[in-house]
Amino acid sequence: MTAGEYIVHHLTHLQNHAPASVFDLSVFNLDSLFYSVVLGAIGCWLLWRAARKATSGVPGRFQAAVEFLVEMVDNQAKGIVHNAASRKFVAPLALTVFVWIFLMNAMDLLPVDLLPAIWQTVSGNPHAYMRVVPTADLSISLGMSVAVLLLCLYYNVKIKGVGGWVHELFTAPFGNHWALYPFNFAMQIVEFIAKTVSHGMRLFGNMYAGELIFLLIALMGGAFSLTGAGIGLAIAHVIAGWAWAVFHILIITLQAFIFMMLTLIYIGQAHDAH
Repeated sequence: MTAGEYIVHHLTHLQNHAPASVFDLSVFNLDSLFYSVVLGAIGCWLLWRAARKATSGVPGRFQAAVEFLVEMVDNQAKGIVHNAASRKFVAPLALTVFVWIFLMNAMDLLPVDLLPAIWQTVSGNPHAYMRVVPTADLSISLGMSVAVLLLCLYYNVKIKGVGGWVHELFTAPFGNHWALYPFNFAMQIVEFIAKTVSHGMRLFGNMYAGELIFLLIALMGGAFSLTGAGIGLAIAHVIAGWAWAVFHILIITLQAFIFMMLTLIYIGQAHDAH
């Protein structure tokens, strides 16, 4: 297998069937769905366990970490979403989003060949496909951003009423004049689309790039083991892998935080009248 074939193989999803075209909506990336659901369940279990074992005395490290995270998210929600009733749902949602995306991003820290090799052994197919970072799948990241868009539409209607929101669609941002209504509506639609696409693409782009760099680093180790190249290449492989993994911890945390903050900001904007 060449280096190019190795990368292409690792960047190909396990799917229910081969797509008939680019627009075949009956195709599902089974690996992304599996890992996102499992990691979502693990995230919920961790938060449930922290709440169940919480004590009023001196907290342990795990409880202290969860309490710090909850307080941080709650403070951010209070500063952005000023409706107390909405925050009862939005703040826990933001916490769940952060934990879920962090766990999905953290799958990038596993050795790139570990889970795919296990799947190939279990399935009996040495060429079976398997990708393990759900957020490096555009359908997952855009799916989450579309879910945020639907929440924004819901709160626009809930807070402003159907009439108030429709009025805003046609009178903002340029003003309330019949000649400006088409331009206002077009700008509002463009804004909703742009926010949703950029929200999902930002997460996908960063995680896809990180996954690709790990594959390139893995190729350095493969070149050493297969060709017996200089020991310097093996040392460089170990150092590069360690350095990128340490730096990537910051990236996976930052991307989870940014997605959470944009979720709060967009929902907060849905509460504000123009």
